[in-house]
Amino acid sequence: MTTTYAVLSEGLEKRFGAVHALRGLDLAVAEGTVCGVLGPNGAGKTTAVRLLTTLLRPDAGSARIAGRDLVREAAAVRRAIGVTGQDTSIDGDLTGRENLRLFARLHRVDGAAARAAELLERFGLAEAADRPASGWSGGMRRRLDLAAGLIRRPEVLFLDEPTTGLDPASRNLIWDVVRELTDEGTTVLLTTQYLEEADRLADDIAVVDRGRVAHTGSPAQLKSLVGTHAEVVVADPDALTAAAGVLDRLTGAPPSLDRERNAVGAVTRDPALTLPHLVRTLDAAGVPLLDASLRPPTLDDVFLRLTGAAGSPHPSDDKERAA
Repeated sequence: MTTTYAVLSEGLEKRFGAVHALRGLDLAVAEGTVCGVLGPNGAGKTTAVRLLTTLLRPDAGSARIAGRDLVREAAAVRRAIGVTGQDTSIDGDLTGRENLRLFARLHRVDGAAARAAELLERFGLAEAADRPASGWSGGMRRRLDLAAGLIRRPEVLFLDEPTTGLDPASRNLIWDVVRELTDEGTTVLLTTQYLEEADRLADDIAVVDRGRVAHTGSPAQLKSLVGTHAEVVVADPDALTAAAGVLDRLTGAPPSLDRERNAVGAVTRDPALTLPHLVRTLDAAGVPLLDASLRPPTLDDVFLRLTGAAGSPHPSDDKERAA
């Protein structure tokens, strides 16, 4: 079966003066899926979104969005996509309903009033629809912004950190809407700083680092690169060394000690290691246990392992935000 890609880029490059924000971005997003784009600050995520949505022109490389050439058919690309960026596009002087009707008229959508009412209901905004948006909470304005991006039923929806700063209820509502959209056939490209968000929503993940896609795969595939985390908590601090020796033998990885908690941990890629086997081996070695666990890796583990991110922005960070 041949895969059809809604987003396909090859070798995209973008410079801002001396800053090389994108260094050959290759990205493939299958139709009707959610692709999560992860990366440390300044990795090139927002620059990539601005290129793929025609807001910036690439210096090199090519891309097709919903079958249209990014540069030669830019107007057709814009007609095929929806975009919700990090900055809201809502007019605070207008009501929520007026905002959506305005967007519908700008996009020449038939039945603007009905489409606005449908989206207000879908995003839980119907009760506040006729109040000026300037008096809405940040979460409500963010939901309205996303509704505006859907006014035309896009083939591809670009979401650049759509839930940043939202409360859990608003975040869950947006997650539900994203799932509904993909069920209806929309393709979603999502950049996010929330690893849980990517884990919950994404069919595939592209880890971007220093302007390139460093790794791709499903959440499960990327987690398999990291391995399972084994940890034991001992009853006697003097048993830490013995516990570390057991974990070293079982996992083949250097163990880490947490002397404040009397704990030892190590990462293993051996699928045969089970919790009962771990406990029996420690017991046979005379190690008194308080607790033992085998924890599958999280996307946080993957992110840190694959990018080496430690909270420091890349030199292109400020340029990327300003672009």
